[in-house]
Amino acid sequence: MSDIQQAIEEMFSDRSAACPCCGSTLSPEMLRGLLRQASQRQQERQSRHHLSPGASGMLIDPHAHMIARTTDDYEAMAASGVVAVIEPAFWLGQARTNVGSFIDYFSTIAGFERFRAAQFGIRHYCAIGLNPKEANNRELADAVLDILPRYLGKEGVVALGEIGYDEQTEQEDRAFRAQIELAQEFDLPIMIHTPHRDKKRGAKRTMDTLEACGFNPARCVIDHNNEETVQEVLDRGYWCAFTIYPSTKMGNDRLAAIVERYGPERIIVDSACDWGVSDPLAVAKSARIMAAHGLDEAVIRQVVYHNALAVYGLSGEMSETDWLEPAPVDQRTLYGGNSVLRGQAPRVDQDNPDRIV
Repeated sequence: MSDIQQAIEEMFSDRSAACPCCGSTLSPEMLRGLLRQASQRQQERQSRHHLSPGASGMLIDPHAHMIARTTDDYEAMAASGVVAVIEPAFWLGQARTNVGSFIDYFSTIAGFERFRAAQFGIRHYCAIGLNPKEANNRELADAVLDILPRYLGKEGVVALGEIGYDEQTEQEDRAFRAQIELAQEFDLPIMIHTPHRDKKRGAKRTMDTLEACGFNPARCVIDHNNEETVQEVLDRGYWCAFTIYPSTKMGNDRLAAIVERYGPERIIVDSACDWGVSDPLAVAKSARIMAAHGLDEAVIRQVVYHNALAVYGLSGEMSETDWLEPAPVDQRTLYGGNSVLRGQAPRVDQDNPDRIV
C-alpha cells in the first residue's frame, strides 16, 4: 500500500468527505476509486506518444462537429497532438423546425462546447452559418438569416460556415449569396460545404457564385474536395480542404498522394467528425501516413497546422498564442453550474509538475 493510500485509509476509513466539485458525499470506497483514476491518468499523460518522425507535433482540426463527440474524443485528440479545433455549424441529422433550435445550437457551439474543449486542453473555435440542406425551408431560412448577425461578432467565431450548396436549388443559392454578403460585412473568412452528389459541378458553381459576389478566394476554404475538384480549386486561388473519413469521401493514403502531387500550398486536412461513422483522430493519422509516404516534415506541418491557422487567423479571433500560452486546465471549473466530470478526480494542471504541454 502506498503512503497516499495508507493516508486515505487512516483519514477516511470510517467517514466520508465532500466532493470539491459538486459538494456530493464521497465514501472511502469512492475516494480510493478516485485515487486509482488519478494515478492511471497520470501514467497515461506520462506515456503519451508523439507523432512519428517527420510529422508535426502540433495539429489543428479545422472542421470537427464536436457537439456530437464525447469527452473521450477530446482526450484522445489532445493526446494525438491536436491543440485547436474549429466547429462549423451544420445539419444535426434531422431537420430543425424552428429558429429557436438554431439559437440554442449556435449558443452551444459558441459557448458550452468552447468550455468543454478547454477542460481537456484544446482550444475551441467555431464557424456560424445556415447550412445549405436546411436553406430549402425558405421561411425558416429567413428567420435564421435574421439572427446570424448576433453570433458572427462573438468571441471565438472565426468564419461564416459551413455554407454553400447541397442539392443546388434556387433556395440554396439565395441563402448562400445572402451569407456571402454577411461574411463581407463582418470581415470573416468563409467555410464552404461542397455537395456530396455532383461534386465537381457543385464546386465550380460555388466558386462562380463567390466570384460573382466579389468575395476574395484567399479568404475562403472549400471543403470536402476530392481528386476531381482539387485542381480547379487551387487554380482559382481558394484554400482546398479534405475531409478524411474511414471509408468515404477521402482517405489518408489518397490525401498523401494529393499532397505529393500538388504540394502543401493552400491544402488543409480535417476530420469533419460528427454523429456518423467518422474519426476524430483523422488529422493525426493523416500526418503519420504522409510521413510514411516520405513527405518532408515542413510539408506535413503546413498541411496539418499552418494553413488552417493562416486562413482562419484572418478573423482576428484565432492566434497561436492561444495554445502556446494557455490557461492551465482546471476541471473543477463550472459552466453555468455544471462540470464535465461525473465523480471522477478533476485534472488540475497547476498542481501537476509533470504535466505535458
